[in-house]
Amino acid sequence: MRVALISDIHGNLVALEQVLTAIEREGVDQILCLGDVAATGPQPHDVAVRLQASGCPVVMGNADEWLLNPQFSQTVEEATRQIEEVDSWCLLQLTKSDLVYVGSFQPTIEFPLGGDAKLFCFHGSPRSNTDIIEATTPEDSLEQMFAGTHALVMAGGHTHVQMLRRFREGFILNPGSVGLPFERKKLTEDIYNPPWAEYALVTWENASLSIELKRVPVDIEAVKMAILESGMPCAAWWAKDWRRG
Repeated sequence: MRVALISDIHGNLVALEQVLTAIEREGVDQILCLGDVAATGPQPHDVAVRLQASGCPVVMGNADEWLLNPQFSQTVEEATRQIEEVDSWCLLQLTKSDLVYVGSFQPTIEFPLGGDAKLFCFHGSPRSNTDIIEATTPEDSLEQMFAGTHALVMAGGHTHVQMLRRFREGFILNPGSVGLPFERKKLTEDIYNPPWAEYALVTWENASLSIELKRVPVDIEAVKMAILESGMPCAAWWAKDWRRG
């Protein structure tokens, strides 16, 4: 069994097409999406249509949930205000059919790999799609998040950062972000969007497990063009962080 995991597309059709093309070459048996599909990006409708056509099961991300029930924060933080402005615009671009599709996303997905081996998928954690799991998250915090959940591979997104770490007798995996990957410069702590899209492959064959973190190049200029031609608010702000470092 060979499974491709994608997450955090955020309305970026340019990146999604690159990843789906790469996955097609991998010869996978199944694609699973870990959520945050259409919000906070320039091509929400196109991404929803493309992903639905793929037949890929999808986990409900926190940004997906926002589209179904918008909740505006009380913060005066500029970045939060801009994100909510973009998300409000994204909601207006989605058709009734798109929203029915988003409403079909599942809180979690359990997928059999073969024998007793299972892949358990979520967005933030099995407990909440807003939980944050990092390489440094303490074990006792993980035990609370994964209470009652047991699987060989437990996969989530939300942080936009690829990660693989041991937990219990298995692994916690984050495939990173298809449409809005984050990279941090070591010296300046500057966060930007690098010129690639991320995904992961999980292979179970003859009782052997393989986990691969993958990335494919993305044309930054094509992404910026999609942003600036979309009509989305805060387009220049969204586009400025796409760079090569």
